[in-house]
Amino acid sequence: MTELDFGFLTWDFVSKFIVQGFVFSIELTLIAALGGMVLGTLLAMMRLSGRAYLAMPAAGFVDALRSIPLVMVIMWFYLLIPLLLGKSLSAELSAIITFTVFEAAYYSEIMRAGIQSVPRGQVHAGQALGLNYWQSMRLIVLPQALRNMLPVLMTQTVILFQDTSLVYAIGAYDLYKGFELAGKNLGRAVEANLLAALVYFLICFSLSMLVRRLQKKIAIIR
Repeated sequence: MTELDFGFLTWDFVSKFIVQGFVFSIELTLIAALGGMVLGTLLAMMRLSGRAYLAMPAAGFVDALRSIPLVMVIMWFYLLIPLLLGKSLSAELSAIITFTVFEAAYYSEIMRAGIQSVPRGQVHAGQALGLNYWQSMRLIVLPQALRNMLPVLMTQTVILFQDTSLVYAIGAYDLYKGFELAGKNLGRAVEANLLAALVYFLICFSLSMLVRRLQKKIAIIR
């Protein structure tokens, strides 16, 4: 068995192979999370509006995306968007669009559950004050629902960060791609993959600990 050698682990290795991918993975996570939450909130409100012409398209969108493996959605967007737009997109831009749309389906379900956790009487109170459905949601329901949903939203964002490694399928330069490329160029694929696993673990474990602390704080407030 070949001995492991991590002698290549220097700042030059990090700056040459890792930094660019790490920055893109963070950008992709933040943009997809924020975009997914905004779009997901809109979808959740459409499903809860009580109007079939709004609820049915939203439900169809959510159910369809939640039934398809993410790596297939990544490939479809990468191959189909250029055909629809008539021009090619970079792998990184295609990944951002794909993740934002895909994550919206998951954030939508979280938002829907959070909205439904707010007592119905709050909505009726808003209507009694003369607010319409959208105003009641924006001013009364969503602020309370967001506090309830915050730990779950952060957990979904940790999962989103892990999933960003799937953009290797279209050649986007993310954190994992940096380790993979370094392993090939330096002839140390095993060591590079072990380091990649360690880095992903440290980031995700730290974020999970943060979510736990947040859950405890919210439980105390309640």
